[in-house]
This record gives sequence, structure tokens and C-alpha cells, in this order.
Amino acid sequence: MSAYTSLIQANEATGAETIVEIPLLSASISTPAESSASPASPASNAGTSSPAAARADAKPYYYVAPGGSDTTGTGSKSSPWKTVQRAADAAMKTGGTVYLRGGVYSQQLKLAGTPGAAGSAARLTVASYPSETAVLDGKGLSVQDTGSLVELHNASRVTVRGLELRNYKTAASGSVPIGIYVHGSGAGVRLLDNKVHDIGNTSSPKGSDLAGRDAHGIAVYGTEAPASISDLTISGNEVCNLTLGSSEALVLNGNVEKFTVANNHVHDNDNIGIDVIGFEGTSPNAKYDQARDGAIAGNLVTGSTSVRNPSYGRKVPNGSYSAGGIYIDGGRDLIVERNRSESNDIGIEIASEHGGRSTSGIVVRSNLVVRNALTGIAMGGYDEERGSTTGSTITGNTVAYNDTLEWGTGQLYIQFDTRDNVIRNNIFAASGSNVLIDNEYTENTRNTIDHNLYFAPDKNAAVWIWKGKTYTGFAAYRKGSGNDADSLFADPQFVDANSDYRLKSGSPASASGTPDKILSAAPDLDGKPRGKSATGKPSRGAYE
Repeated sequence: MSAYTSLIQANEATGAETIVEIPLLSASISTPAESSASPASPASNAGTSSPAAARADAKPYYYVAPGGSDTTGTGSKSSPWKTVQRAADAAMKTGGTVYLRGGVYSQQLKLAGTPGAAGSAARLTVASYPSETAVLDGKGLSVQDTGSLVELHNASRVTVRGLELRNYKTAASGSVPIGIYVHGSGAGVRLLDNKVHDIGNTSSPKGSDLAGRDAHGIAVYGTEAPASISDLTISGNEVCNLTLGSSEALVLNGNVEKFTVANNHVHDNDNIGIDVIGFEGTSPNAKYDQARDGAIAGNLVTGSTSVRNPSYGRKVPNGSYSAGGIYIDGGRDLIVERNRSESNDIGIEIASEHGGRSTSGIVVRSNLVVRNALTGIAMGGYDEERGSTTGSTITGNTVAYNDTLEWGTGQLYIQFDTRDNVIRNNIFAASGSNVLIDNEYTENTRNTIDHNLYFAPDKNAAVWIWKGKTYTGFAAYRKGSGNDADSLFADPQFVDANSDYRLKSGSPASASGTPDKILSAAPDLDGKPRGKSATGKPSRGAYE
């Protein structure tokens, strides 16, 4: 029995609802606290005409079942309603929990609140009944403009938990199908333990390859100002098998702040996995048009690739390898930590697509970034028309065997206009291309790169490209670039270079980094404290 199931069954017996908190991955991230509610016991209201009749001071339970009735049902456990919308409309007035019994619902749900009314909203949970799975199936449902299976508009204190959302697709250019769509403003939304899959736009628009072909699994758009979407938690979800066109599987865009995206499994999608965006005009006020002050932690992201995506592939003979597993595009003041990004096009990218605008204040720490096609970690604008990456820190990551295409983009890909960034205490292990850093642009100012460990299959052929100059061999690179005076070139001695990137005893990466307050403020990828060796030095890479 899962902790969630046992808690809910206990709650039903006692009439006390427990909010299930998501365990986060470091002390540096916190989830907004909630007070416990006290809903009525389902047993006590099972035969009543209305669940709210059980206790005047209780937040009730409401029930929905595929065989229920909106006309003769009462919403009780023994007499459920048929549609989730019927139950949710009732629960929006009182707060409480809507339980969907197991089965398939060819239905959509829309919850709308009042902008700026976050403090007064009652807590509402919509969830699968314990040990059962409720499926919202979009097959046959039309997609009008931006459509979704679950929509939260200006909603606050709403939890959506344990649902499966699937088969919501369109071939209509310009229509955007979404599994869960949160937009407007609001506070305290939680999207927990849902599975979102087989959502997509399969249109083939004429003209521009990118026009009108978009979809999302989970999308959060902060479209108000100054009121934001805040205190948001997206955790424990599986988001997969999506046909995204030019869009993203899990995206936060615009006026979104104070959020946690943690412990999700995002895999096998035809474009970007997790994306945090700014500067797209999503908020009506440019001052608030950046997703910010949040954490992306403990996620597993695999198989994000645009190589077979028609939105890109028609432009490039061999397809486009441009999908980031985790992409910060114009976001600011974010922590990206303890994620595993593997077998995507790009492992982690912190960049800005908008000229004159900067992605800034990003901390990328204790991540495992391995075997991605184009590169491991990328930063800066992808051409001279783009924006910049500034004031960010990349520390304590294991970045290994990326550039599987062996195109020479290496493990760290420093692109246009990077300024005042720090790159330290990382392990960079090259693929067969032997390229470790690829930096073709001279617009690279006041970046500090040191205390890293480098390794390549052929040490004599190891390559660093710095401000457009190619250096072969570690000594030549250090002398020519002025970087990495206290770095090492050595085999990191992984436990298993194919599957286990922890360090063997005696690894030169162990307890050999430079003391690092940013890195030591959170545990390593295994949850072990950092920088607690006898010397006070952390290990280089993602593992102590």
C-alpha cells in the first residue's frame, strides 16, 4: 500500500484530510506550507442527499464514477455523479475533495477563479480514488484554439493528483492541445503524481515549418500582472509520448514565481522536456514577463529529441538536434539541481532566445548530464541575434560522454554573449570526439572556469575551443585561454562508465574541489552532504 493510499483511507475513516507533502531534494527548496483541513467522513455522508450535510463545519468529499448520474446522484460515495465538472463546481463553493473512481472519462474539467483572489479561495483537490486510476481520455474531443483536458484559470489552492490524461490530439493547424493548462494568476496550485501522455498536434502546415503546430503536456502561463502564478508545485508526474511541434512537454512561461518542479519523469517527447521561459510577451507587463525564483530538482528527463519532428526536420537534411532536456530560456534566479538528463539532444541549456535579454542568476548544481546527442550543458545565445547568459553558476555536475554525434560540440557548449558566469567543481568527460569545451564566440567576458576535472579518450588529442581558438592538449589550453589553473586532467574513475557515475575510492575527483558555498548548500545526487571531508573540500562532479 502506498503512503498516499494509506493516508487517504485513514482520512476517510476519521474525516480529517491530510495534505500529502512532496519530499523535496534539498534544504534549499521548500514547498509552501498548508494547514490541514477537516472534511467530512465519506462514511458519514454516504446516504445523505448532499455530502455537505454531514457536518456544517466540514469540507466534504464528492464522488464521481463512470456509472454515476448527474441527475439522480447526490455526489456521495454510494450515489456518485457522472461528470467531474459537476463535482468540481460544487466543491469550488465549499472546498473539499473530489474523488474520481477508476475508469475512463471522455470529459474535460475547467476550474475558474477570480484574479487576485488567491487568499480567499477554499482548498480543492481533484484526485483518483486510492488504488484506482481515473482516466480523462481526449479521444474524439475537439480542440478549440488552446484546449486542455484539465484547465485551471485564475485558480488558487487547487490540487490535481493521480489522474491519467491521454489521447488529446488535433490535426488542425493553430490549435494547441494541452493535458493540464494553468493560466492567468493564482497561488497554491499543485499538480501531483499524474500521468500525461499521447497529447499532440499532428498538423502539417504549409509555408513556415513552425507555424501552427504546438502542444504541451503540462503548461503554466502567467498571463496577468502584477498578480502572478505563485507557490506552484509540479511533482511526481510522468509526461511522455507527446507530439509537441515547436513547443514543450512541461513549460512555465511568463509571470510565474516561487515554484517547484520536482521528481517528474519526462521522457520520449519530440521536443523540449522541461522549459522555463521569459521575454515572450506572455505577461502584459514586461517587468513581470519572466518565470523566476523557482527550483527544478530531482527530475529524470530522457529522450527529448526533435530529430524526427517535422517542425524542424524539414529544414535540416539529417534532422535537427535542438531539444533540451531542461531548458532555461529567459528565466531568472533559478536552481537546477540533482536532475538526471540523459539521451536528449541537449542535456541542460541556460540561454536566451531574445536579443538584448538575459537569462540570469541560474544555479546549476549536482546534476548528472550524460550521453546527450549534441552537448551536455549549453549556455548563451545560439547565434548573434540572440540574448545572453549572465551571473550564473555551474558547479558540481557530472557531464560525461555527451556529443554522442561527435560533431565537436563537446561537453560544455559556450555560445554567444556569456558574461560573469562561474564554472567550477565539475567533471567533464569527453565522447569519441575528444572535445571538452566548444566556445566559438569572442563575446565571452569575465567568465571564471576553474577547479574542474577533465578527461578524454585520448589525452593527447583532447580539444578545447576558446573564443574561436582551438587548443589540443590540456597544457596548451590552460596556457592559451588562461582558464582552469587549478583544474585536473585525469580519469574520474566512475564505478561504471556505462551506467554508474559515482566515484570509486581513490578517484582524483573525490574531496578535491574548491570550497563552494553554493554547492555545499544542498546535498549531492545521492542525498549526501557536500564538502564534509576532512579538508572541507567537496568532490568534483555530482557525487561525493
